Amino acid sequence: MTSVLQVQRNSAQIMKTGELRPDSRCSVQTVASVTEMARDMEHGFGDQTIMTNEQALESVSEGPLQLEVLLSKGFTHRDLELLREGGIQTVECIAFSPDRAIAEIKGISDQKVEKLKTACRGLLGLGFCLATNFLEARQNLIRFTTGSVDLDRILQGGIESGSITEIFGEFRTGKTQLCHTLAVTCQLPVDLAGGDGRCLWIDTEGTFRPERVVAIAERYQLTPHVVLDNIIYGRAFNTDHLLQLLVESAAIMAKTRFALVVIDSIISLYRSEFAGRGELASRQMHLGRVLRTLQRIADTFGVGVILTNQVMAKVDGMIPGNDKQPTGGHVLAHASQTRLYMKKGKGQNRVCKIVDSPNLPEAEAQFSIKEGGIDKADN
Repeated sequence: MTSVLQVQRNSAQIMKTGELRPDSRCSVQTVASVTEMARDMEHGFGDQTIMTNEQALESVSEGPLQLEVLLSKGFTHRDLELLREGGIQTVECIAFSPDRAIAEIKGISDQKVEKLKTACRGLLGLGFCLATNFLEARQNLIRFTTGSVDLDRILQGGIESGSITEIFGEFRTGKTQLCHTLAVTCQLPVDLAGGDGRCLWIDTEGTFRPERVVAIAERYQLTPHVVLDNIIYGRAFNTDHLLQLLVESAAIMAKTRFALVVIDSIISLYRSEFAGRGELASRQMHLGRVLRTLQRIADTFGVGVILTNQVMAKVDGMIPGNDKQPTGGHVLAHASQTRLYMKKGKGQNRVCKIVDSPNLPEAEAQFSIKEGGIDKADN
């Protein structure tokens, strides 16, 4: 699938030369740089895996750019080592991070930050692109099924990759069960409404259950132990630990294809650690850092990010006809591209309503929770 970033590279080439090469997903200069980089790496270095010329070219055209492409731009193996120690795993991470964040890495001077930024922006072709090409990228985004035909219908295909989706609601409305289902369906092939990638799950409430994954995998006729091996699980015990896990996740996702990141839930640790209005500003600042990190992960690796969120009672609710509103305030509201509200329906059914989205109209669909995960609603 063509990513938004790949199409931006294509569009930048069109605006420079007036033409687009066949299968053009990286510039001639990038290909030449990677070829030189492959030669430099012929004898390997440290504990890094030796990349062949073909592997280097594939890394450019198919996914995030590995830091090794910077070797041909005058940077050293030591520079790359320092960047990795600072949590920077790809060229995209450098381009998307603020200058001051790179400058805080020990051993990276302000002058080197400027040089790094210039090199990375050149490699990625960041800048303006044609709206027609951006539309093409949007049309080719991977969406993976929720398990419910009706829910997929209102989401126009399922959960969107490369963006943040927030799911909020009371307890027992199906938030975590939907996450378990998505952790399996994201591994399905793209032609079967899957994401063809692995899942990274950060648990803040201790609600992840591998037994549920096994049952859902059997529904889709997948081998349970293979599905479980494709889910990378981490338990966050405080907000700083949560942020550290996200930094570590970039190193994991740089090595193989991931389709989904789940944070269940995004707000739980903040509500317990930051009590009272006196700590509200500190809470929101820290939450903002986590959300910006998640957005960079979505941009860099093209993964869908799912955040579950809790609700609090309010008479004058944000949603008409409802006395509940999501926690997290405006910081979380603005960080999510799509917001889904879950509530209990008739009998064993649940209702999911699209509350906010830049491209989806407000709509709702019913579904049920069964042994095999999220499924069509009971009559």
